[in-house]
Amino acid sequence: MAADRLTRAIRFLEDNGIQYERYDHPAVFTVDEVTEAVDIPYGQRTKNLFVRDKKGRRHILIVVPFDKQVDLMALGSQTGLGRVSFASERRLLDRLDVEPGSVTLMGVINDPEGVVEVIIDAAVWEADRVRCHPLVNTSTVVLEQEGIRQLFKLTGHSPTVIDVPSTC
Repeated sequence: MAADRLTRAIRFLEDNGIQYERYDHPAVFTVDEVTEAVDIPYGQRTKNLFVRDKKGRRHILIVVPFDKQVDLMALGSQTGLGRVSFASERRLLDRLDVEPGSVTLMGVINDPEGVVEVIIDAAVWEADRVRCHPLVNTSTVVLEQEGIRQLFKLTGHSPTVIDVPSTC
């Protein structure tokens, strides 16, 4: 299953002419683990959260710099989402077809109906290059900003770019 996800992600990038650099590594589940597993000399490191609204009707992928502690209560107020909480593993699999530890902005390629909303921190959106998993946590790709914008355009997602509120 993981090999299928990786193949799907790489095929998407190549079929759409999105340039990338790929780094394979042992499975990682946190930003700290990927930092230890592979030495990537550049690119904004990211942390990705998958949340849902109180009623479970809206699902949101949040992409922030790796060291940002997201204030979900403030985010809900700022965006009009109201109270948000982490979505279950089942919802993550159903909506983005990724497993915990592999949440990534590339998950939108598995959401052709555009059901999942995307919120990206301005620091990530403005970075020249961004690191993300290609649907699996055994590899990291570095994408140029132009490639990320093309990815969202091709999948029909219009990210909301904001300064995501932090608890620190």
